[in-house]
Amino acid sequence: MGMRIEYPYPLPDKCVIAVVPHTSNWDFPIGLCIRLLLDEKIHFVAKDSLFRWPFGGIFRKLGGVPVDRSKNNNFVQAVAQIFEQRKYFHLTVAPEGTRSKVDKLKSGFYYIAIEAKVPIVLCVFDWGRGIVRFDKPFSPTGNKEADFKYFYEYYGDAKGFHPKKSFVPKEV
Repeated sequence: MGMRIEYPYPLPDKCVIAVVPHTSNWDFPIGLCIRLLLDEKIHFVAKDSLFRWPFGGIFRKLGGVPVDRSKNNNFVQAVAQIFEQRKYFHLTVAPEGTRSKVDKLKSGFYYIAIEAKVPIVLCVFDWGRGIVRFDKPFSPTGNKEADFKYFYEYYGDAKGFHPKKSFVPKEV
């Protein structure tokens, strides 16, 4: 699709991969293609009800892992437990939380990484420059303001598949 991949650092055995911008339903199938090109097992989590018949097997084959998202369950802790139970786990998330334009990232991916004691790998799908770029693994410091400043600088002015919906960071 005319995209160049910059993947200069190997993925650690366990990490959270935060992909920005997320502007289209095409991001998921493109991510699956990138995963194949990199020859990496990359996962996503979704509510457990999606993993029932008839699509459960397909979602699992695609790297999906079911998570109980009921109000009585702490999502961050539930995902951190998945990291604890596995030798290898690369969790991909879209920290914008929507395909609409936002100026602030959601923080769940950050707290999952802290709780699971795993690094974050930033990834940008920059359609404007024709590049998919991965950053070096980043260990969250617990200083959310400083860490998010780094994230916002990394994602910068990347343009998504639908440029008008692209993430435009504001100050942390």
